[in-house]
Amino acid sequence: MKKALRRTYRVSKYVIYKETLVDYKEHFWSFLGAFFGIGIIAFLQSHYLLEQGNIFLIGSFGASSVLIYGAIQSPLAQPRNLVGGHVLSALVGVTIYQIVPDILWLSAPLAVALSIVLMQYTKTLHPPGGATALIAVTSPGKIADLGYWYVLSPVLSGCIILLLVALFFNNITKNRSYPTSNKWKRLLDKKHKYNLKN
Repeated sequence: MKKALRRTYRVSKYVIYKETLVDYKEHFWSFLGAFFGIGIIAFLQSHYLLEQGNIFLIGSFGASSVLIYGAIQSPLAQPRNLVGGHVLSALVGVTIYQIVPDILWLSAPLAVALSIVLMQYTKTLHPPGGATALIAVTSPGKIADLGYWYVLSPVLSGCIILLLVALFFNNITKNRSYPTSNKWKRLLDKKHKYNLKN
């Protein structure tokens, strides 16, 4: 058990160290990806959906942008996690809102807690997904009126836009590669083999 904890600590320390190195080129591409990802969604909302009063830009997309443009090697930033985490959490949030709409002290924690467990169970853990579930139960008006349409738009459609932009900007240079789940797996396997030898 101690070996596993030490190994996890070393791998986490390495990943955090790598992500915090100052590389201005990396910051440039992270900026462009986030700018265009959020920008496209905001543009669509302000130019095409504002007159109808539809919501297309939700707060949890900002948190997703940090992961998929700024920490692209994180397992939590991979496409499966981005799309699956948001969609499953949106389903949970809407369902909880349908069951207990007027009891905020129950619906809010229940939506977040169940979305976390469902993401863990399906291996789609994406921290902004918790915010997506919370938005579904706490936002009055348009989002509440959407019901299960909230899952398709803004959640799924917004995730697809963010993902397409991430696939473009995160693969422009040879130093960036997205998705990186295979690299992460190889890194963990390499560390695991090293620890077994020692």
